Amino acid sequence: MQRVLELSAEQSDSRMLRAAVIAAIGVRVRFGNYAWLLTDPRTAVGSDPLADVPSLRELPALIRSKYLTEINRWTELSRSGQSVQTLVKGTRGGLSRSRQWREVQSAHSVGDVASLVFADRFGCWAFLDLWRDASDGPFGDDETEFLSLLVPGITAALRVRQARTFSAPTLPQRHQLGPVVLVLDDELTVGGQTAATQDWLRALIPAESGRPAIPASVYNVAAQLLANEQGVDANDPASRVHLADGFWVTLRAARLGSGDGPAASPIAVTLEETSPGDRLDLFSRAFALTVRESEVMSALATGEDTRELARRLFLSESTVQDHLKAIFAKTGARSRGALVSRALGTRPDSG
Repeated sequence: MQRVLELSAEQSDSRMLRAAVIAAIGVRVRFGNYAWLLTDPRTAVGSDPLADVPSLRELPALIRSKYLTEINRWTELSRSGQSVQTLVKGTRGGLSRSRQWREVQSAHSVGDVASLVFADRFGCWAFLDLWRDASDGPFGDDETEFLSLLVPGITAALRVRQARTFSAPTLPQRHQLGPVVLVLDDELTVGGQTAATQDWLRALIPAESGRPAIPASVYNVAAQLLANEQGVDANDPASRVHLADGFWVTLRAARLGSGDGPAASPIAVTLEETSPGDRLDLFSRAFALTVRESEVMSALATGEDTRELARRLFLSESTVQDHLKAIFAKTGARSRGALVSRALGTRPDSG
């Protein structure tokens, strides 16, 4: 546990942190495959996976079944206040009650899964599934207790890593690529895309990375749309994904056309640069701003001075100044201009 806490304090990005934590957990807890996804803190939809799964060809089926499985779903665990639950306990020993186990995991001799959710009052930051082979028996109470003790520190560390993405210099304004759309069917098979899509996919997944040609975030938002339609989860089928150097894109899923029922129309996943309002929301959550500090931050982004801020928020000017000092302390920005630049990604940070 001490090693995991040390890793959480190190200066690393979220991917390096997760890889190191997985290795450290493996010293104490036996598991085989795993899937650890960062999530959009507002929608809880996956955005950036780190995974070791049996077959990448099964990735769409794995993601689809995960989103359509109600037992131990990360959103339900978060709502119930649970940070860790096992498949054996969640199904009361009847693993076939889990759709993901029936459709994917049973074929790989999975005997138990420890599901962890990393959420705090600012949002859901990630979820992790640890698969254990049936021959190793189920996860024990001592192991789940150990994992539970790790969750708060890792949650805070993941949120801090997201905050750091706003401290990097912002990329210059990118040229307009035109409509960026991928079309999928209900099995999450990609059936088409617009001409500009490949340019964006190369930004999402560099060619040298060795990762699949279609980012998992595309499958995640499409699977969340299916979860909406089947009454599994009501969160929006959207996710904001950080690329590099403070640049964020938003993925959304929706049905094309009307047709006779949802299945009659294909699923369209769109990609676009994240809007200023959505960046502000991410920024406020990642830096753990209070509700009032978030309101001040949003008003500040419109260019209002202290007097205007105070009038709009029905606060005294001294109270507004106090909130600004707290925001500067949390974000490390040294000026209002630098603060807004980081939040909106409008120009290189000079503060």
